[in-house]
Amino acid sequence: MGKITFFEEKKFQGPCYNCSSDCADLHTYFSRCSSIRVESGAWVIYEKPNYKGFQYVLSPGEYADNQQWMAFSDSVKSCRAIKNVYGSAWKLRLYERPDFGGQMVECCDDCPSAYDAYKVREAYSCVVTDGAWVFYDLPNYRGHQYCVERGEYRQHSDWGAASPEVASFRRITEF
Repeated sequence: MGKITFFEEKKFQGPCYNCSSDCADLHTYFSRCSSIRVESGAWVIYEKPNYKGFQYVLSPGEYADNQQWMAFSDSVKSCRAIKNVYGSAWKLRLYERPDFGGQMVECCDDCPSAYDAYKVREAYSCVVTDGAWVFYDLPNYRGHQYCVERGEYRQHSDWGAASPEVASFRRITEF
């Protein structure tokens, strides 16, 4: 599944917790998280328990402070390994209405601006047929992140978004 280590202090200092599987509630292992080392696998971490709140998608590497994973705070309360990051095929369909209604666009590659590429500002639903993806609510892979894996998402709240804005997106791969 992979391995991720959480540190309470910046630059991999202070108490730490090693994790190699999904964990719905990390609060008993550490009080705050200021740096992370991802040794293997791709992970999504959440600011709240039970896979709720802001999401951050991390690939293998070192994140010496929470600004490096674009965090809004030092709160990390749950994590899970992302599946479907291996392979050569990625495909998703974005829909302009809930329940797969309205216009649809099919995507197979990273997209720094959904509006420039597809004239899409909002996606109310989507189907991921291959791979795993991260949606951003701002262009150029910035802003809030939302992990979507193989499956159907009938409305934007199914992937954890408060609004249907999908301004950019990219494939999740373990480099």
